[in-house]
Amino acid sequence: MQKSLPAPLSMLLRAGMKAAIPILALGLSSSQPVSAKQPADPSDLVLRDSFHDGQFAPGSGLFYKDNPEQRAGRVDFQQRHVATGRAAVTLTVVPACRSPGETCSERAEVWERPSVLAPYDRPVWYGFSMYLEDPLPQDDGRYVMAQWKREILPEAKRDYSPFLALRLYRGRLGVTVETDLIESFPVGGAQRPDGCRDGEARVLSRPTARQTRALVAIESGASPSNYPAYFDSCAPGITVIRHADLPSAQQGWIDFVIRSQPGPDGDGHVEIIANGVHIATVRGHIGHRGPGLDQNQYFKFGPYRAPGHRPWSVSYGDFRRGPRCTDVIRGGQCPSE
Repeated sequence: MQKSLPAPLSMLLRAGMKAAIPILALGLSSSQPVSAKQPADPSDLVLRDSFHDGQFAPGSGLFYKDNPEQRAGRVDFQQRHVATGRAAVTLTVVPACRSPGETCSERAEVWERPSVLAPYDRPVWYGFSMYLEDPLPQDDGRYVMAQWKREILPEAKRDYSPFLALRLYRGRLGVTVETDLIESFPVGGAQRPDGCRDGEARVLSRPTARQTRALVAIESGASPSNYPAYFDSCAPGITVIRHADLPSAQQGWIDFVIRSQPGPDGDGHVEIIANGVHIATVRGHIGHRGPGLDQNQYFKFGPYRAPGHRPWSVSYGDFRRGPRCTDVIRGGQCPSE
């Protein structure tokens, strides 16, 4: 059933409606402290938000960022469709770019506040529930629902993709990691005539961007042929132990637990858990280094895409963050560290 959507954020802010008040208060005051007893190392923080109060909890470290790309986004704190507890937040992007071919992005993302950002070299565990609303996009339009990035300084001369991202490819879930350009071997070539060796990540090599993107988890019942053909090489510098596959994007609410620890020199470590099932362990070259990069990592969730023709909504619930898996796990067992 088609659900009703609130007015665009910019309209809500101008009108002063109740739903927009917490976004204005929390989204534009990013220097506001999270708590009076914040630890010296922000990676030791334990943060949670169940979205029960129709706004982001003051101690959660979350805010909706007010920037031009996001002002057409819609934010709906709602109680009619939830995973657990009493509430969830539904984030919606609407067509905002002037033409589909324009170099433009459409976003409705919730960010971590600067005051809670963890150092780039520290492990941080995240948990959240996610529901992909109908209709589910079936094209390959750069759909991202959650991403982890390294802070970029204003003087940076090039862009850096997320070092970890939860994506949608032609209606199927996928998880990618990204790093600076590393050695890779084409599938079917002289060095990998029969495909990737055990443990090697299947990658897209992007020499122009000087980055390598690896597809490290796919949906159950799918194969690499169901995903874009540009993942056509193997990278021994990124190793993947596949314990299971991701649940279907059409399954309903999915609870994710993710370990984020970039390591562009080869000591990165990511763990992926979905609905209590251990999906993958990823190690090796993860993340970026170089001029224009700052010292922290950050997480944001919400729909992000290339220009689209119709609204796209994703719902989220039960946000958690902590230094240990046990701070965020909801089911199943934590992997050994």
